Amino acid sequence: MRIALICLVCLVGVSWAAEKPAVSDEALEAALKDRRYLTRQLKCALGEGPCDPIGRRLKTYAPLVLRGNCPKCSPQEVRQIQQVLSHIQRNYPKEWAKILRQYAGQ
Repeated sequence: MRIALICLVCLVGVSWAAEKPAVSDEALEAALKDRRYLTRQLKCALGEGPCDPIGRRLKTYAPLVLRGNCPKCSPQEVRQIQQVLSHIQRNYPKEWAKILRQYAGQ
């Protein structure tokens, strides 16, 4: 599970870490409370729905992140990633299991 602690921040905006700074903690909290937004990003990541720019980044970075390789991630981004993953694991267990199956092996 520790390796997985780097993945789904992509879902809420920290995924653009390779190109942009981390989102604010307030923006992250707002995204985590937006069930509709998270569901949309999860569907994109699983290939079950359309993707916006954040979703496309998720699909690009998820395999790397699940292997514990987060290029250019700052300590703040790593902390935020851990926060998001904890939220997803608790609140979206079925989707989390699918994401692990889909991306961990790539």
